[in-house]
Amino acid sequence: MATLSGTGPSTADSPTPDDALHEAAALKNRETAPQHGSGGNGNGPVLAADGTPLKKSLQRALRAEKLRALALIAPLLIFILVTFIAPIADMLFRSVENQIVSETLPRTAQVIQEWNPDDSDLPPDEVLAAFTYDLVAAAERKQHSRLGTRLNYEQTGLSSLFRKTGRRVDDFGELYMDQFTDLDPAWEAPATWMSLMAAPGWQADYRAWEASADAAKEAGRAFDTPQPLFRVKAGMADVLPETADAYGEFARIVQVEDNDNPAAEEPWAPVYLALYRDLMSVGPGAIGKLDAESRAILDPAHDAVEGFETVPLFDLFTDVDKDWADPEAWSTIRTFMPAYTSGYFLNAVDLQMTADGVAAQPENQQIYMLLFKRTLIMSLVIMGSCVLLGYPIAYLLSNLPLRTSNLLLILVLLPFWTSLLVRTSAWKVLLQQQGVINDILVWAGLVDDANRLIMMNNQTGTIIAMTHILLPFMILPLYSVMKTIPPTYVRAAKSLGATNWTAFWRVYFPQSVPGIGAGCILVFILAIGYYITPELVGGTSGTFISNRIAYHISSSLNWGLAAALGTILLAVVLLLYWVYDRLVGIDNVSLG
Repeated sequence: MATLSGTGPSTADSPTPDDALHEAAALKNRETAPQHGSGGNGNGPVLAADGTPLKKSLQRALRAEKLRALALIAPLLIFILVTFIAPIADMLFRSVENQIVSETLPRTAQVIQEWNPDDSDLPPDEVLAAFTYDLVAAAERKQHSRLGTRLNYEQTGLSSLFRKTGRRVDDFGELYMDQFTDLDPAWEAPATWMSLMAAPGWQADYRAWEASADAAKEAGRAFDTPQPLFRVKAGMADVLPETADAYGEFARIVQVEDNDNPAAEEPWAPVYLALYRDLMSVGPGAIGKLDAESRAILDPAHDAVEGFETVPLFDLFTDVDKDWADPEAWSTIRTFMPAYTSGYFLNAVDLQMTADGVAAQPENQQIYMLLFKRTLIMSLVIMGSCVLLGYPIAYLLSNLPLRTSNLLLILVLLPFWTSLLVRTSAWKVLLQQQGVINDILVWAGLVDDANRLIMMNNQTGTIIAMTHILLPFMILPLYSVMKTIPPTYVRAAKSLGATNWTAFWRVYFPQSVPGIGAGCILVFILAIGYYITPELVGGTSGTFISNRIAYHISSSLNWGLAAALGTILLAVVLLLYWVYDRLVGIDNVSLG
């Protein structure tokens, strides 16, 4: 085995990760040196004890060391990913996600973008027909209410409009259903539609599935094989596209939602509407391309549909609710059809997306910018109050004897051992007009009984209560830093002729700045996201943006807007953090 002449051990019997880099560098130098150089015998690569090249052995040891380090931090890494990164990523996604509209109204999404609201106030029949088929399917799946709720965030009233229409949309097309049935009673029979629409292969598969289900039932065996999903007969979609699409949706919903046989169910009335529209637009000779059985059913109907009584689709909608005559309702559907939207962010800054572009919200609905400003200003005030109150307390604690300071420190920590609701409720008792503080002021003659101070359900109450709650988060970092400042510095300054104030301001205070920075960041970030205390003592003028986020998450269920507000709040905090780093320097933040 070759020996080493590098900076590491004299032999390569047991390479360790600690000297791996040194050995690798020495080995590299040696291998690149002339064979007749002073290092080694120049007869080939240096080998480890197991006969592998030393360089490869060292790299393997380094890789094993890195894997062990990764395994050690893996639990923490997974915990952070699951509890911190993933929720933030989900929040960012929800702030722009808008797939419910396009997924619930897929046919409408394909045709409504071709409608220009500037050309006509209301969408054409193609859009209305697609909307009818989509809405009846959504109503059968009970998705129309969720869709209405989503669009109601953009235009008030759409939620009730969708619910009301969802209950009536399965009647659309009854006029045509009656006329087809009058023409031939066979149109009312499910078997007629099966022979017209069902693919022969699907019918064979379905019969086989039924036979297997019956055999399993007779044998007492469990049978959980799902039904073969309905398939439309080949070529039918080319001749009767709307009918094939609408009936295919009907058949699949009957199978999946009702777990039933579509061959035993009469189609929805909108399927007859689709058949009428297809037969009115079918080209000459198109029906002749179908099989004989289909031609026998369709030819008489094709000859008769021109004499059918008709009703405009628009009238069907306005008969349900006159609000469908409002172009804004259709424009809202068209505007929010894309899968991703900036609408939540626009709403979060008191703007809205309209058919004409971005516009300001009505004045009586512009609240979020006010809440953002109020949250930032009040958080800064609370942070400043904590500095003013916490600095002398921390200074006193750090300069008292250890036994006394530990005893007093318990008083600082005591609020942590008391429920937040209890502390906030206590402030409600203290601050109200008939509370303890006002009673003392009246008793002392400082305030007239008829003019008691209003310190509750406003910004004053929020600032006082939150300053008390967040004060320990300022005192503890300050105390940790002040405890490390040697008192000899101040004594030395005084011995050189400095006054008490000069010694404090020129010597002591600069050394306590890292503690002030740590406390300010801690208090400000906690304050900006607080919502329990402002909700209880803030009233209408003392609430934060976090209260509005909580409202949208728990009450209005507008999670998209809540996510957008949270994203903006996160961006503001990161921006302020960046400004703080530029002005003060994050290196000056210390916890002791």
